[in-house]
Amino acid sequence: MDFRVVFAILLLSVATVKAQGDVSFWGATVTMTCPGSGSWHMKGKSEPLAENTDKLEMKYAGNQDIYCQYGDDSNAQVKYYFYIQGKACETCFEVDALLFLVVIVVDLLGTIGLMLVIYSCTKKRSSAGPAPTSKPPARSRGQGPPVPSPDYEQLNPLTRTADTYSAVNRMG
Repeated sequence: MDFRVVFAILLLSVATVKAQGDVSFWGATVTMTCPGSGSWHMKGKSEPLAENTDKLEMKYAGNQDIYCQYGDDSNAQVKYYFYIQGKACETCFEVDALLFLVVIVVDLLGTIGLMLVIYSCTKKRSSAGPAPTSKPPARSRGQGPPVPSPDYEQLNPLTRTADTYSAVNRMG
């Protein structure tokens, strides 16, 4: 169990490491970040998409080869290539791995806190010894039933009816 938790945290932390350039999707928009400020070009086209900026934001239109060209002088120009391939829609967005890790950690801490609250509320309040015996309730000193109870008297043959359950069958 501990190995799996450590492995999951290690995997999520490795996934948050970023390269120099960055590509992120938000809805149908893709944002690319170049390591330096320069001009943005699409492979196969001569005119630049943008100039003197380190970020390019555009509507995603399928697989594209885009590069940024930056540097101090024209001899030492550096080209940083982006190959963009992804799925984008108006209601989609990219989930950051760090955000995902924070959600997992907060969920674990909330579950542990809830378990501690439940444990402390259900813990016994008394010692482990036997419970003290309580005294039986006092009886009232009123009159008890008469000794020959009228509930158990013989049926009077003169008051009996001929209904189904009024007859007494004596067996044996």
